Amino acid sequence: MQGQLLAGALRRCPDFHVTTCKMEVDSILGAVADSPVEVALLNTNHDMAPVRSLHLAHPHIAQVLLLDTPTRDAVVNAFRSGARGLFCFSDSTFLLLCKCIQSVHQGQIWASNQQVECLIEAVTLVPSLRVVNSLGRNLLTPREEQVVALVADGLSNRDIARELGLSEHTIKKYLFRIFDKLGVSTRVELVLYAVTRGASRKAEWIPA
Repeated sequence: MQGQLLAGALRRCPDFHVTTCKMEVDSILGAVADSPVEVALLNTNHDMAPVRSLHLAHPHIAQVLLLDTPTRDAVVNAFRSGARGLFCFSDSTFLLLCKCIQSVHQGQIWASNQQVECLIEAVTLVPSLRVVNSLGRNLLTPREEQVVALVADGLSNRDIARELGLSEHTIKKYLFRIFDKLGVSTRVELVLYAVTRGASRKAEWIPA
């Protein structure tokens, strides 16, 4: 009902030509194939699968996501999935939504100051990889887990040092300790170990 009311209101705006469909991947891709779409307004309810699928199939289509509760994780996941704008009716008006759609159509990014802060925080944090033994006990310190995650991402010692704000020598010492704890001797073995026995953790800041 809310979607029908919103579509009706948008149709009354002379600047918009509105097409609607179900919030399902196949329906969205079908609607895009049947008529030219320049901006997609999606009510995802935090399900980013339609956003990612549409972005991969039609990266030129700008996407605006309607979020009831734009939490930090929801904001970060939305933009990672290909969104160009986030809109929340709880603190905005319909006129602002129209402006949001027009701005995104012009190539701009639409996000509140709080949402931008979430994005900045996300890119300044480093992910870690929890590595456990057969009993589920942690084998590495939080900093060592960060190093493993960055090695698994393919970063060199120099890149890891730059990412963590440490020296290459310090990273080498971390790797020696990690190799000794896990019983591996090469980066390839470390990556394989991490893939088979590791679990991703949320990014966090860890003091040097």
